[in-house]
Amino acid sequence: MIRIETHPADNPLFGQSKWWGEPDMPEELDYPEVMVTDEGGETYPDPLTFVCQIRCEDLAALDPDALLPHTGMLYFFAALDYFLGDIDTPAYPELGEWQTKYFRVLYAPSCKKLHTHKIIAADGSPATLPAEALSFSECREAGDGLRLLGAPYLEEVRSDMPGMLSLLQVDEDDRWQLRFHDCGMLNFLIAPKHLRERNWDKVRCYLFSF
Repeated sequence: MIRIETHPADNPLFGQSKWWGEPDMPEELDYPEVMVTDEGGETYPDPLTFVCQIRCEDLAALDPDALLPHTGMLYFFAALDYFLGDIDTPAYPELGEWQTKYFRVLYAPSCKKLHTHKIIAADGSPATLPAEALSFSECREAGDGLRLLGAPYLEEVRSDMPGMLSLLQVDEDDRWQLRFHDCGMLNFLIAPKHLRERNWDKVRCYLFSF
C-alpha cells in the first residue's frame, strides 16, 4: 500500500500529482459529468468533483510489482459536492456501491501536452478547492487516511466487496469540510485482474458510513 499525504501549495501544481485544484488533462480526455435533474424538473450535465491526479512516475519506487502504471497520469473524479457541504446539489449518491455515473477514473499515458480544465462557479469564482501537493510513502497495513492499493481499511467494505483492491481510499478531513455523513470513507475499488489489464472502466466505487 502507498500512503498519501497532502500539503498546502501556493500554486496550481500544473502537471504534478495533486489533490483538489483543477485537472491537467490531454485534449482527448473530456471532463466527466453526471446528468442531474433539479427540483424544477430540468435536466442538465453537472461536472463531477475533481478529487486528484496522480503522476504515475512518482509511485514507481513504491510499486516494485508495477501494479500501477509507472508513466502517465491517473485522474479520479466523484460526486462529492454534497459531502463537501453543498447540500443543495442534485447529484447525491447514497451509501453502498455507487452507480457508475457518479464517479470516473481516467488515465493518460503521457504527461505531455496537458491542458488545465477549469470549473467556474456561477459568480465567476473557481468552483474547486485549492490544489494541495502530494507526497507518497510505503505502508504495510490497511489503515485509514488517504491511500493507494491494498485492501480497504473498513471490514464492512472488504466484506461487501470481496477480492477487490482499493485503488484509492478517500477519508474524511475537517480541513476540507469533507464528511461522509456521521463517519465514513469512500473507496475506488478494482479487481486485480482488471488492474493488471489497466481496465479503468471496471473501477467501482463504494461509500460506507457508520
